[in-house]
Parts: sequence; structure tokens; C-alpha cells
Amino acid sequence: MRGRLIDLSVGFNGKQRLLLELDGDFKNDFDTLHTSDVEISVKKFRHKRSLDANGYAWVLIDKIAALMKMNKLEVYKDHIRGLGGVSQTVCVQDYAAAKLIENWCKNGLGWQAETFKSKIDGCVNVTLYYGSSTYDTEQMSSLINSLVDTAKSLGIETMPPEELNSLVGAYDRPN
Repeated sequence: MRGRLIDLSVGFNGKQRLLLELDGDFKNDFDTLHTSDVEISVKKFRHKRSLDANGYAWVLIDKIAALMKMNKLEVYKDHIRGLGGVSQTVCVQDYAAAKLIENWCKNGLGWQAETFKSKIDGCVNVTLYYGSSTYDTEQMSSLINSLVDTAKSLGIETMPPEELNSLVGAYDRPN
């Protein structure tokens, strides 16, 4: 749910109190949860990608894969690995890397990992790539632009620029 942080204060018991202003309706959830401990996560709001943009990405992936005689999933994964800002690199102990990668890749089709040597003995660096299901508008736009560039280089017809800008700029807005 989208909202704003309004105030942070300290109660007489020394615990911090956070006041939020919410754009959505939280009344029913409050009635259900107000007597229980809850898990709280607060992060900066980012617009979500549109499902139409996702659909167009897969249309391009299909056309590229057909022309290059490749698997669609490999085209998708190759483009994700080529993007900036959709991965993070962690250093883990050698024995833990395989399990981390196995569990990471279970998150979805685009979720993948690559390893490279660490300067720390007994450790390996693992680059973890997020799948496009987690992408915001800017990240999805980068993926589609990458796919469009590849498609154009192969002579595949793509959407006119004004339609493409409208598509990648369309995101889910809260009511």
C-alpha cells in the first residue's frame, strides 16, 4: 500500500512510534491486526511495471528466439544479465554457494546467478539477478529497450517509438 511517513516519536516506554498516512483503506486490516504483533516493512514507493509492457517483452523475446533459433528462456535470461541495476553481488563461503544459487533460481524464470572468484580464501562471489516480475517501470523500460535494439538489429519490426514510450510509461497507479 502507498502512503507517507508523517511523524516519528518516542513513547514513555522508550519505544519508537511511527505515524503513517495511507492512500488506501486499511480499516478492515486494522480491525483484524491491531491486537497482534505484526511484521512491518517500509520502503520507498516505486511505480510497478505494466503487464502490457511485460506482454510486449515476451512478444519480442519470441520473435528474437525464432529468428536466432534459440530457446526463448535463454533470450530472456541473456537480456536480464545485460541490464544494469537488476542484480546484486554477494560474497559467500564456497560450501554455501551452490545452495544459495539453487534457492535463488527457484524464484522464477529470470532469477539466475553467476559466480566468480573472490579474493577471500574459501569464498566465492555470486551475482544474483532478479527476474523481471520484480522490475519497476524504469527497469522494465531498460529490458524492453534492450529487446527492441536486438530486434531492430535482426530486422524484426518493432512498435513505433511513440507507442513504445506510451507502453513502457504505463504503470499501475493506485486508485
